[in-house]
Amino acid sequence: MSVGPTRETAAGSVHSNTMSIDPAAASPAESAPAYAAPAVEKALDILEFLAETPGPVSQQAIAQRTGRSAAQIFRVLSVLERRGYIARDEGSGLYSLSLRLFELAHRHDPIRSLVWLAQPIMRRLATSVGQSCNLGYRAGDHLVILAESAGPGDFGFRVRVGAEFDLRGTNAGRVLLAFAGPGGAGGTDSAAAEDPALAETLAVIRAAGIAEQPDGLYPGVTDLSAPILSREGAALACLTVPYVATSLSTHPAGFVRDELLAAAAAITELLAGADASTRDIAAPSSGA
Repeated sequence: MSVGPTRETAAGSVHSNTMSIDPAAASPAESAPAYAAPAVEKALDILEFLAETPGPVSQQAIAQRTGRSAAQIFRVLSVLERRGYIARDEGSGLYSLSLRLFELAHRHDPIRSLVWLAQPIMRRLATSVGQSCNLGYRAGDHLVILAESAGPGDFGFRVRVGAEFDLRGTNAGRVLLAFAGPGGAGGTDSAAAEDPALAETLAVIRAAGIAEQPDGLYPGVTDLSAPILSREGAALACLTVPYVATSLSTHPAGFVRDELLAAAAAITELLAGADASTRDIAAPSSGA
């Protein structure tokens, strides 16, 4: 039974006295794929090229851009056109991306997938550092808590899933603002442009890749927050550990900081499409 208070905060604390997340182990294996599917590779190369191209392009241009001959991609183009993923203009013969991928993306709940991918790593993080952790998401000017993982100890701060907080008033919210723009530039937030002090704070967070600050509501709690990033480097979510330094804390803040960064990097790589089976993050012996 927990003896610590439950709070609605953008932080979370975690506890563990067993396993640790090795930052080196959180990187994908640098080896060739176990299985090759050339046709699939061609199709993906074509779709990614068309997605990056503003207008229709010829078969020859697609072949040059993907490093293949026109003959090699002819059948792939035909299949993609037949399945509705690309469109071919009858008059010019030029290809463009259709709305098929857009339709498929909107059948899929990205938040549910984010939580599903993050929760196993969050549980391991909580066990590793001995405190709770939580996952926050930006919704307009608010931080919304999507998921929370309690630490194994009897004491610790926790946050209610679904709780909302002012984005600029929380450590996790400022991390989301710092990495808000394209490439994580933070340029999409008008408040930062109007507030020089906030802009300076966000610049420091971007440079460090993590934010650490005493909690504004609870003395003795230090919020540690790290971004979950897209391939372009923009924040998709924020992973937070509300670190409680008491006689019951089994690890120093520096250890927790390193474990948090490793966990955030692991979630980021999973979202980018890395195969979880290539990771060697040990599961806690208590079962996560």
